[in-house]
Amino acid sequence: QVQLVESGGGLVQAGGSLRLSCAASGRTFSPHRMGWFRQAPGKEREFVAYIIWSGGNTYYKNSVKGRFTISRDYAKKTVYLQMNSLKPEDTAVYYCAAAEAPLGEYKYWGQGTQVTVSS
Repeated sequence: QVQLVESGGGLVQAGGSLRLSCAASGRTFSPHRMGWFRQAPGKEREFVAYIIWSGGNTYYKNSVKGRFTISRDYAKKTVYLQMNSLKPEDTAVYYCAAAEAPLGEYKYWGQGTQVTVSS
């Protein structure tokens, strides 16, 4: 069983930065890709970014391109989301998730970490 634990959320002023971490545990951890999602109050959860675990290729939601960077530490089984130039509309609970197969759904989810950006 894989467990994902996010950390690094908090309160920041607009224009500031935060780095989220997602640490994975479990006897076998070899996902195809790791993703970050977010859910703002009253809205549906939305995709933010993903990274292919082995190759490192990345993909981003258009509105975060150039501001957010997803990366991973293979040895630590940890994925990061560096968020710069934060905006109030980035306020949400951020979740990391792991998908095992190339076309598979995200099977494992973390509990989420709150990010609040004040104007």
